[in-house]
Amino acid sequence: MKESIICAGMLVATLLTSLACDSRGAASVANSQSNAAQYSSPATGELRYKAPDGWVKEQTTSSMRVAQYKLPKSEGDTEDALLVLYYFGATQGGAVQANIDRWISQMQQPDGSASKDKAKTETSTVNGLKVTSVDVSGTYTAEMAPGSPGQRNDANYRMRAAVIETPKGNYFLKLVGPAKTMGRWEQSVTDFVKSFEFK
Repeated sequence: MKESIICAGMLVATLLTSLACDSRGAASVANSQSNAAQYSSPATGELRYKAPDGWVKEQTTSSMRVAQYKLPKSEGDTEDALLVLYYFGATQGGAVQANIDRWISQMQQPDGSASKDKAKTETSTVNGLKVTSVDVSGTYTAEMAPGSPGQRNDANYRMRAAVIETPKGNYFLKLVGPAKTMGRWEQSVTDFVKSFEFK
């Protein structure tokens, strides 16, 4: 009889302990979900924009490319300009100034002078978003592809690039092409940037 009572008591104690643990676990999960909702709620939107007429939308070649457009070449140029809008994640992609410096370093000057002395940088606000941009011309010497040993060597090129700061994290815009083609599309690129909004 005593053994039965002891066994029953142990069973009840085990059951209560188990329920308490389950309860704490549920509370922990609920708190985690609540915290996740709290941190994600300010960044539920995305960067929106309007591509100008004449641009050719291309299939993006990686998940980090939000959009990719070909800007058709001007007469006399051998290549089109290429515009890519990147998003790497909420805290990814590097600091604003580090990106500006890296982009400038991809352009070399024919006379050997420093590209940073000729680059035009600007910070503006577009529909509440901080946009830091750079405009630089020269010989484009970026890698053929990220991590590849081959480099481009395109003379008389121009780059317009920008970091767009949003509640979801930074977006990165890079446009490169022959100087004449870039000049042809200059106003439409400006209009594209002005169309940026986060919602």
